[in-house]
Amino acid sequence: MTHGRMNDDTFVPRSRGARAESTVLGVVVAVPEPWAQLLTDWRAKCGDPQAGLVPPHVTLLPPTEVPGAQRQAVTDHLAAVARQHPPFDMHLSGTGTFSPVSEVVFVAVARGIGSCELLANDVRTGPLARPLAYPYHPHVTVAHDVSADMLDLAYSALADLSAEFRVDHFTEFEQAESGAWVVAREYPLCGPARG
Repeated sequence: MTHGRMNDDTFVPRSRGARAESTVLGVVVAVPEPWAQLLTDWRAKCGDPQAGLVPPHVTLLPPTEVPGAQRQAVTDHLAAVARQHPPFDMHLSGTGTFSPVSEVVFVAVARGIGSCELLANDVRTGPLARPLAYPYHPHVTVAHDVSADMLDLAYSALADLSAEFRVDHFTEFEQAESGAWVVAREYPLCGPARG
């Protein structure tokens, strides 16, 4: 999750002088184990500097600075969004790239795209309303800010990856001073099933 780049899921460390009266949040569908560790290990193997800071995820809201005074409104908003959306199945399968626009390799979302799009659209309303620099494209980044040969390695090595899991919540992360992202809250999806 970066500000204004194609790869909206690269998390950028906050400056030490960031104002205490605001916080930077991201909202994601976290990839569960055992795939989370596998993808983290691959990101580290490729030399991606974000490997230890960013848990594997599908972004719903890129890093967004939120004033402290709006923190409760954001929590209420996200809880309301979660109540409107039912759990869904996700299937991650194969790799893709944003090259040449951005040198990123990702694991593709094969099933669950529509659910992620609906969630992301609803999350980015109210106190979290914000434009995106590029059209929303759910994915899980596995290599970014690495050499071309490492991008190629990630692309080919994970081409046969297949991970299927149930998404029953989304997660709000808050960026720490170190640049790492820590779980602030999880929001259970409890909306009515779609027909």
